[in-house]
Amino acid sequence: MGTHHQSISFQTRGDCDIIDITERVEEIVEKSKFRNGICTVFVPGSTASVTTIEYEDGLLKDFPDAMDRLVPEDIVYEHHLRWRDGNGHSHIRSSILGPSIAIPFVDGRLTLGTWQQIVLCDFDNRPRSRKVEVMLLGD
Repeated sequence: MGTHHQSISFQTRGDCDIIDITERVEEIVEKSKFRNGICTVFVPGSTASVTTIEYEDGLLKDFPDAMDRLVPEDIVYEHHLRWRDGNGHSHIRSSILGPSIAIPFVDGRLTLGTWQQIVLCDFDNRPRSRKVEVMLLGD
């Protein structure tokens, strides 16, 4: 067993920006020369998340709409009252999804479903520079 790590960077628009990062993660697995193992994808920070979704126009509209219903932006958040940064909803949204996922890879390929892509979701209320950490454990 060995490890391989790589960081990848993204510019986001914020406000539930959803970025398909699948290809970049697949490239990291391929370059590692590992055949089998686990790929962990993690975003540092408390207003962004990593998850999977079918990256298609309908869901790219449905997902932010669902987040608006689950965690509305326009209600009072104690976080905003304390820090005056207006992103209390961003922290709650990202904590629901979480900062990381683990994906097995077999024969050098991620075991994603046909319509399943890895996405970075930035919930902050402004554009951000984001770094995603990809750690492989494999052989």
